[in-house]
Amino acid sequence: MSVPSSSIDQIHHREVAKQRAQAAAERARGEKDVKKTAAKGHSRKESTDATDASKPAGKEPIASPVASGEGDAALSDIDERLQPLLLSRSPEKLEQARNLIASLLTRNRGEYIFRIGAHPSPAKLFAGQFTSEDEGWQGNPRTIEELDIIVEEAGAAVEELGGKTSTLFESRVDHPRAALLLRLPPPDVSLTPEVRCAVVGNVDSGKSTTLGVLTRGALDDGRGRARVSLFRHKHEIESGRTSSVGMEILGFGPTGKPILPPTAHSNDPETIRREKMGWEEISRQASKIISFSDLAGHERYLKTTLYGLTSGSPSCVILIVGGNAGLIGMSKEHLAIALALSVPVVVCITKIDMTPPNILEKTVEQVSKILRSPGCRKTPVFVKSRETAVAVSQLFGKERLAPVFQLSNVTGEGLDFLRTFLNLLPASESDTEKFITDQPLEYSITEVYSVPYVGTVVDGIINSGSIKSGDAVLFGPDSNGNFHATTVKSIERKRARVPSADAGQCVSLALKRVRRTDVRKGMVIVHRTETPPKAVRQFEGQVLILYHNTTLQRNYQAMLHCGAVRQTVRIISMDHPQGILRTGDRATVTFEFISHPEYIKEGMKLLFREGKTKGLGVITRLL
Repeated sequence: MSVPSSSIDQIHHREVAKQRAQAAAERARGEKDVKKTAAKGHSRKESTDATDASKPAGKEPIASPVASGEGDAALSDIDERLQPLLLSRSPEKLEQARNLIASLLTRNRGEYIFRIGAHPSPAKLFAGQFTSEDEGWQGNPRTIEELDIIVEEAGAAVEELGGKTSTLFESRVDHPRAALLLRLPPPDVSLTPEVRCAVVGNVDSGKSTTLGVLTRGALDDGRGRARVSLFRHKHEIESGRTSSVGMEILGFGPTGKPILPPTAHSNDPETIRREKMGWEEISRQASKIISFSDLAGHERYLKTTLYGLTSGSPSCVILIVGGNAGLIGMSKEHLAIALALSVPVVVCITKIDMTPPNILEKTVEQVSKILRSPGCRKTPVFVKSRETAVAVSQLFGKERLAPVFQLSNVTGEGLDFLRTFLNLLPASESDTEKFITDQPLEYSITEVYSVPYVGTVVDGIINSGSIKSGDAVLFGPDSNGNFHATTVKSIERKRARVPSADAGQCVSLALKRVRRTDVRKGMVIVHRTETPPKAVRQFEGQVLILYHNTTLQRNYQAMLHCGAVRQTVRIISMDHPQGILRTGDRATVTFEFISHPEYIKEGMKLLFREGKTKGLGVITRLL
């Protein structure tokens, strides 16, 4: 499974790069035509940039969170430069240090991990084999006194900038070292960094309970008390099974402490269910928001889970494995889907308080074996200390690492490491490869509501560009492939009103004079132009059949997931010599949407399924 999906990734990257180049060329052409207006706009843009220093400055090499090797070196160089400046305690050196910290924070979206002293190399740390006599410690060694001075001065410098520092971990025995989190609170809710995580796993592995404990703060009683507050439907509370995509958010304050309701430690289930902090309240206090989508584990709801994974574009998938059951049933399915969409995976093994040690050992062995298998090719990192949690949070997206946490929601063991890890994950919007702000607006709709006294409200994600309230936009395509005009009345993000939103953010828009029946999931919203985008009925894609029990032929129908689009497609033709496809085959296939045209682009990933049949691929040509 692994080899072919890499070529699909290559096609995906190539197409996306091509589209960006085209858009840039078109923009350049447009700018030539309107030199004067551009000049005006430019001066206005400069003034807004000056006022809003909290937005990251241009793409500088340090802006990306630690990349492999060279990024790590660049970051440790800065840490090495900062330490002597803070140690000297002379006013001009401290002034330099403050300026350096200020530029770091503005570049890294208001947060930076400052490492002090000599640290073990990541490879040794992740394998858990480092000792104080080892070679390969990185950075200058510091004494305990020096460590204290640096921590104190760094704290003072960040205070002056209006930020907060918190100690992520500290070790005072042989090789004194520490890591500090320097963080600036965002100026308003529209700029709060957000990390989107999808939570998947087999039925009864403890997904909703883990989320309940993380977001509400109260431990579970082993009888499902923590998950009741997450359920949205009566039948879910009765059966204890999630059937819809539940959304939960966990906010971290400027000091890195999770924001929990005041009654987090009460024992009365009713109080816990009622005392839920409002999202507005959390977003007002938070410096970083983790949005979890709690997906269904049961096989019957695979369609919903798939839609949650393709449309929510999560930056990591948290796979929950019950320690007593192991990776069974749907967990493997979910893992395969996450790998097909190339989303980094974090594994949490739950219920370690009730699992016998020999069975837990088997589960751990099975998880590492599956992660190392040729299909996944990931290195499992067992997180047993805060130091490991800090290091792996910066590297795991880049280096094919899969952090594994062992948790108990009843005793609370291991939850601290998971919270530290989540608190440090790079924000979803900072993924500049996926979301680009200086392209034309494209917003895909994933939910539609009708809100009393407001009208039609759509929820979704901004794939590119930015949007302000009052913008004239087009939404579509409808069943005939046409786009309709409307205006954005207001924008909300995490249930708090915001004036504008940029690429990579999840926002809800209230649309003016639009009937709810006219909007459906999978539509897009673009800025109003003379030439509306074209809706597509037929397209060509390169696909790989992951599993099919007989053969696929012409006129075969399956449900296609492609971003927020979910519709049945029919195979019109394929370039296979026999005209049939079996498990493991790859081919270029022409698809046709059955009920209405959709807005899709070349280079988008697609998944299709029907019963047990699964395939993945990438769109190569629109017909």
